[in-house]
Amino acid sequence: MHSSEGVFKNIRVYYLGIVAYWGIVLFGYDTGIAGGVVTQPYFQTHFGMLNPDGSANTKRTNDVSSNVVSVLQAGAFFGALGSAPISNWIGRRWTLVIFTLIFSLGAILTTVAGGSRGLSYIYGGRVVSGIGIGGISAVAPAYVSECSPKNVRGRITGLFQIMVAIGVMLSYFINYGVGIHLANSAKVWRIPFGFQLVPAGIMAFGLLTVRESPRWLASKGRTVEAIANLAYLRRDDIHSEAIRREYAEIETQIAEEKDARQGLGLKEAFFGKGNFIRFVIAFVIFLLQQWSGQNSVGYYAPQIFTSIGYTGHTNSLLASGIYGVVKVVATALFVFFLVETLGRRNALLISATGMGTLFFIIGAILKTHPPPVAVKGQPTPPPQPASKAMAAMLYIYVCFYSMGWGPLPWVYVADIFPTRTRHYGLAVASGTQWLFNFVVAKVTPTLETTLGYKLFLMFGTINILGMGVFSWFLPETKGRSLEDMDIIFGAIDADQRQADIRKHEKALDHETNNESKSERSLDHKV
Repeated sequence: MHSSEGVFKNIRVYYLGIVAYWGIVLFGYDTGIAGGVVTQPYFQTHFGMLNPDGSANTKRTNDVSSNVVSVLQAGAFFGALGSAPISNWIGRRWTLVIFTLIFSLGAILTTVAGGSRGLSYIYGGRVVSGIGIGGISAVAPAYVSECSPKNVRGRITGLFQIMVAIGVMLSYFINYGVGIHLANSAKVWRIPFGFQLVPAGIMAFGLLTVRESPRWLASKGRTVEAIANLAYLRRDDIHSEAIRREYAEIETQIAEEKDARQGLGLKEAFFGKGNFIRFVIAFVIFLLQQWSGQNSVGYYAPQIFTSIGYTGHTNSLLASGIYGVVKVVATALFVFFLVETLGRRNALLISATGMGTLFFIIGAILKTHPPPVAVKGQPTPPPQPASKAMAAMLYIYVCFYSMGWGPLPWVYVADIFPTRTRHYGLAVASGTQWLFNFVVAKVTPTLETTLGYKLFLMFGTINILGMGVFSWFLPETKGRSLEDMDIIFGAIDADQRQADIRKHEKALDHETNNESKSERSLDHKV
């Protein structure tokens, strides 16, 4: 047993996290892919986005670009909210299977678009894919959080953002590769959109090899299965003291919540003691995350890099690809080495301050050193030193994003809700994320065209005054069990919780004690 206490003690939970988060690769991939596809000259020609003389129609391009990106978020908003009752009814695992299949249907529609099946197939496919991604983004963090032990929960839940970053990076490089080698064919959108079926397939089959959440099973009264799954995930014996203690804590919290909600139903889930503030945090943390500027840079990286002087299709796509790599590395370093030591609140505070400062620097450089305007027919000028400086600031900016406001809202929101309302909490959080994701995606091309350098100053202000101040008031959740959150948010007194746990432990031990007593009396007679 000693060897399993080491590196591989939580190997099954890490495996479950990676399987559940393959859908989150799709989340990142889909957010990054559309902006690059729409900038491909062949795509613009094929779908009538150019003026009659062959020049770029900026308004039409901005409209199509924001539509292709934002209809995904519209679908995802409804998918996220719709996932809560399904997840509560059939469990986390099968809900993820269903939404993965829905996503795959949308991916097929976008891939076959073209000719007479024009943009309407792409829009329709993106909406359907969005419903799938919305459901996955709400259920996967809840599922992973419920299966993770408290000492590594932040790290395992934080895999979410690593998978998002990997998806974004893949999308940039696939766009880059297709733009160089297959620029004059329908493959400029068929390969990027078709590739979505790879992570979706891996996830669908992977979900058949993992187990249901012990906390969900416990909430449905399926005690034997719940204990068996908990022991399996912890690589421990079902009769061990650690398993019995953890399960007693889970049962206690569910029983307390049942008592508190007796006869009050859904209303109590939102307005019960200590619950409403958690929903407010879930809403505000994702509202701020979406207005941090990261999604504007992420979706429209090729256009943003063009605006700061990386002119030419290849230059802007390559700069975007490097941005994607930096994001993956920075997120991985934070999630594996800092998330459980730095704490949630400190990381969010440092992250917001760093991001805001860098945005102000980029805005100032862009105002004082605007990039030269590219002249049609002339060779593409190399990026100016000021443009390289701004690109470097964006790369440092994404490091700050990756150590706080990227991964931590998902970790934090998955932490704070009790079992019986976690699916509602994650649905509200994910729905908020997708709603404002939709708004930001819709307005960014217009903001970028009209505001110029002021766009960066706007995001810098939101980072420091909005996100920094909000971080200061959040309670710390690092190293606390999911069941401790009721104590932190005042739903129950700590002494009462301990008394309830002891009561449930006694009930679980009752049968074992009776057996051991009869064995001792038999030994005594012998």
